[in-house]
Amino acid sequence: MPVVGYLHVGAPEASVVRSAGFAKGLGEVGYIEGRNVAIERRESNGQLDQTRGILADLLGRKIAILVMGAGTTAVREAMAMTSTIPIVFATAADPVERGLVERLNRPGGNVTGATWINNELEPRQLELLHEAIPDAVRIAVLSTSSLASQNATGVLELAARKLGLEIILVNADTKSEIETAFTTAVQSKAAAMQVRANPLFSSETRLIAALALRHGLPAMIGNRDAAAAGFLMSYAASIPDSYRQAGAYVGRILKGEKPTDLPVLLPSKFDLVINLTTARVLGLTVPSSLLAIVDEIIE
Repeated sequence: MPVVGYLHVGAPEASVVRSAGFAKGLGEVGYIEGRNVAIERRESNGQLDQTRGILADLLGRKIAILVMGAGTTAVREAMAMTSTIPIVFATAADPVERGLVERLNRPGGNVTGATWINNELEPRQLELLHEAIPDAVRIAVLSTSSLASQNATGVLELAARKLGLEIILVNADTKSEIETAFTTAVQSKAAAMQVRANPLFSSETRLIAALALRHGLPAMIGNRDAAAAGFLMSYAASIPDSYRQAGAYVGRILKGEKPTDLPVLLPSKFDLVINLTTARVLGLTVPSSLLAIVDEIIE
């Protein structure tokens, strides 16, 4: 029975639905855990030091494939450890920009997977946030100081100008800096917040949701689990569906296909989630135009 190593790096509360999506994808190509494939599951909750040790342990178990539900830093750690074991990722980042693959259609090497590239959805997220709170003109954007994040800001600023909005960037590179970023946002008189895709923010959704409520900032993010944790809204590619895509690729590789021949999969399903409980706490009335197109309402 082949053994698949499966490492989920993000928040533990997100693991269950993502794992279910992965199992669904495996099943689509004929693999059922415990019947004809074994899965060694691990979690590291976004802690890179833990990730390295877990990777070393998994790779030492002679696994057939390594699955990385992770940010690109963790995937690159795995790539540095093995160039022969196939690696299948599920990530929000652009895998070409972050150096995981050479091209989307021809990844090259031993790495492929599925991406939901949340940063590409930022203009639409901003538009939906504006529709929910039309009086909010100044929007704080929680970001990191990384070069990739800063380079991606231009597209979001262009979208903001078209909507008549002003973007206030507030950066946080560590957990301890997140609260400081909120203080900066409030001092800048931001009326709402948009949170960018980043492994740190994904692993700290409960903290960010609590801070947003404490400071009275309606918050948008590209993560359904964060909406359930207390964010006002989420708009993103369906992460469980991306994990389903990754699971199907694992099955195909187990049947003999090579990662280099499997194009990186882009999302095909998108979800808008609104937390009405959060809206009531913030004293907001969600417009009927949004309720008409919402995919999921959290009460």
